[in-house]
Amino acid sequence: MPRNSRARVVLLLTVLATNLSCAEGLGNLQHIIRPPRLEQAPNQPAELRLLGPTARNPLGGAGVRVWLQVTNPNPFGFMLSSIDADLSVEGNRAATGNFPLGLPLTAGQTSVVPLDLSISFADVPALSRTLGRLASGGTAPYQMDGTVGIDAGRFGTPTFGPMRLITGEVHVR
Repeated sequence: MPRNSRARVVLLLTVLATNLSCAEGLGNLQHIIRPPRLEQAPNQPAELRLLGPTARNPLGGAGVRVWLQVTNPNPFGFMLSSIDADLSVEGNRAATGNFPLGLPLTAGQTSVVPLDLSISFADVPALSRTLGRLASGGTAPYQMDGTVGIDAGRFGTPTFGPMRLITGEVHVR
């Protein structure tokens, strides 16, 4: 092989190795992306609303609005793309929800997002005791578990969880 051809092959192999190394490094960046911090929004407790009967829920139901305070703890912006949630009230599974979002968050930014869930009385018989207590002005503890997906552009689209998303108290609105 002529000397000039060997130099080209060596140069080509060096460029390929460098590019593969950089691509591998970018893939590893997904492991250092921190998940968004989720908390119940201050001064905005979860609200339970009674819903009348409908064709879909002949026994009626309840709607729960949970206010999430979402914070991006990363030094770069990303898009909060999804939240898949399981809601439990007083330890009883009450509802699930899949929320496709498109919330852009810059580095360190905090935003408040409402999530609306529907609870069917037919699916949660134990909820009747909770509703009775809530109707008399009480509160009930809840927790929301699930996964959170983000779109971090060139850093990837990781999903975090399953994990505890938030806990708080629900009251009647």
